[in-house]
Amino acid sequence: MTTVTRFAPSPTGYIHVGNLRTALMNWAIARKSGGTFILRLDDTDRERSKQEYSDGIMEDLEWLGLTWDRLERQSDRLERYAEAAEELRRAGRFYECFESPTELDLKRKKLLNMGKPPVYDRAALKLSDEERARLRAERGGYWRFLLDQERIEWTDGILGPISIDAASVSDPVLIRADGQVLYTFASSVDDIDMGVTFIVRGGDHVTNTATQIQIMQALGGTPPSFAHHSLLTGAQGEALSKRLGTLSLRDLRARGVEPMALLSLMARLGSSQPVELFRTHEELLAGFDVGTFGAAPTKFDAEDLFPLTRHYVQGLPFEAVRGRIAALGVPDDLAEPFWRVAKDNIGVLEDLGGWWTLFSDGAEPQIDPEDEDFIRQAMTLLPPPPYGPESWAQFTAAVKEATGRKGKGLFMPLRKALTGQAHGPDMSEVMPLLQKVRAKG
Repeated sequence: MTTVTRFAPSPTGYIHVGNLRTALMNWAIARKSGGTFILRLDDTDRERSKQEYSDGIMEDLEWLGLTWDRLERQSDRLERYAEAAEELRRAGRFYECFESPTELDLKRKKLLNMGKPPVYDRAALKLSDEERARLRAERGGYWRFLLDQERIEWTDGILGPISIDAASVSDPVLIRADGQVLYTFASSVDDIDMGVTFIVRGGDHVTNTATQIQIMQALGGTPPSFAHHSLLTGAQGEALSKRLGTLSLRDLRARGVEPMALLSLMARLGSSQPVELFRTHEELLAGFDVGTFGAAPTKFDAEDLFPLTRHYVQGLPFEAVRGRIAALGVPDDLAEPFWRVAKDNIGVLEDLGGWWTLFSDGAEPQIDPEDEDFIRQAMTLLPPPPYGPESWAQFTAAVKEATGRKGKGLFMPLRKALTGQAHGPDMSEVMPLLQKVRAKG
């Protein structure tokens, strides 16, 4: 049977690292098995769903290379949900309720005070037709799914055997009073209709999964296999939920994080395998196994992305950056030498701009007070650009002979005067790239 997975974000915001974990796992399972990966936009929330977020989700996935085989939108399937709802009504598995949020809250508190689980009491099932008609006219009703109060069991691809007593769970609300179809229902209908065979999602959905298994079965469908990954925390184990807005993929991209660095971390974070940098999607897929992930909360630190990014960009061949370097205005004859010199001294590709500015405009000289006379004399011995491969050796030899300085006392002040930095690339390679020198003789 063909493997079919799906990533089903709500376009009510941009993708963050927590969403990415789910997307990557479902994509990897489909790609590794030669199956189908569906991008399904769960956009039934008409007030909060926005086209800009739908576009942003697709843009972020394309940036990462997580391409999809089918695009679906729940807003196109409202008639199908209405059909499925009617099917459940006819089967006696859908019932209308009228309690207000305040009334439900009072019921929950009363049960908790009595030491009982806060499960809905199914009071709506006891209403007469006349009472329903009156309440419907007064306030409108919403619809719950009538659970079979039995144990719901499955073998989870990450958590192992799961068993949930449906009697300990409230009958889920599937359609709100305003007619909005909720996630639990729409997702169940879609997963059946679209032939989804494997679902990976966060551990906070385990109870949802239990109820959705019954919904799918009530609709005559076969539930897919499930795996629930652990939730992310901050580096110190703190809840990440309030910080996820700062960890959107577009924010990480703006900071220069490379796609493969991000994917490499997320493909191993929380698993029994060590994090390593993958340079291609094929390498990542070869080592991916959802069964290696654990149930414990997973610590995520965005700073871990930057060593991986640095390693990735420093290993890029010149051809991979030729266009970016040309866009900086680097002459063709200097482009490859520029990359050779700059690559080992950058953390993200955006750092290239600073290096070309240094070479093209000249650096602000860094001159210690005790070296001022020395640099002034040395600069009188430096000819104007252009320079060649031997220019640094010739220049330092001339300065050494004229001043008597040698070793660090000779080379360090000259480097700081020409580049504004105490450390950096080999000066014999830097000199041919220098278009301008600001230090004066």
